[in-house]
Amino acid sequence: MPTITTEDGTQIFYKDWGPRDAQAIVFHHGWPLSSDDWDNQLLFFRDKGYRVIAHDRRGHGRSSQTDVGNDMNTYAADVIALARALDLRNAIHVGHSTGGGEVTRYVARTDPGRVSKAILISAIPPVMVKSEKNPDGTPIDVFDGFRAALAADRSQFYLDVASGPFYNFDRPGVKPIEALIRNWWRQGMMGGANAGYDCIKVFSETDLTEDLKQIDVPVLLIHSEDDQVVPYVASAPLAVKLLRNGTLKTYQGLPHGCMTTHPDLINADILAFIQGKPVTSSQAERSEPVLT
Repeated sequence: MPTITTEDGTQIFYKDWGPRDAQAIVFHHGWPLSSDDWDNQLLFFRDKGYRVIAHDRRGHGRSSQTDVGNDMNTYAADVIALARALDLRNAIHVGHSTGGGEVTRYVARTDPGRVSKAILISAIPPVMVKSEKNPDGTPIDVFDGFRAALAADRSQFYLDVASGPFYNFDRPGVKPIEALIRNWWRQGMMGGANAGYDCIKVFSETDLTEDLKQIDVPVLLIHSEDDQVVPYVASAPLAVKLLRNGTLKTYQGLPHGCMTTHPDLINADILAFIQGKPVTSSQAERSEPVLT
């Protein structure tokens, strides 16, 4: 099982498929999942000739269940260590949800020449929690409720998230897909309860405003207006305005876990952006290239 060891002794599991001399695409998973959440994308882009890499964040999946380091700075430092160990250069980084926050902080802090482009899908930046500066954010009481539910019965809480808002299976007319629900629950339960609990604070309260301002590589943001987990109004439209070279692709009707429920659409967006082509789709209601 391939792993790297960080400075504090944490074992970070990763997958590394495809030609070693090809351009690398690195995938960063969301809470409380693992690299397995990217199975479709890993196979798709490997077959397109790319080197594909995905890691399990510390405390998640097959990586060490550490008592410390469940914070965004350490998450990004772990990716820096991984990129150095694999000598990744000119790589493309793709992050979903919390993983989008991880990509944002990593790209803002990594060694020069490591990153060529980034893609943020249903991602948490700039910051999720409601405040005077972020009046459209999610109230802290919601995240307190997440913590209480996880502590009371993590297994049931994860089942409720997967069978409800994560994939919009609680929406009228949306048929639940049992295999997706089971796979989400399986991944969540692989990780440590402490990491899952602590990461709620990470994804809800980490302010990535300054990180977004520092990024100078092209960034694609993909977000649905029907995202129930990371509400659209307080996320991608605000984040893209902070980027020097950002493009916003807005969908309607897709869930938070859109790359799993609609991989053909999302994979096409990612591939077009990587290849320098317009990001278009018949399912898109709006596509806004924004340069700031």
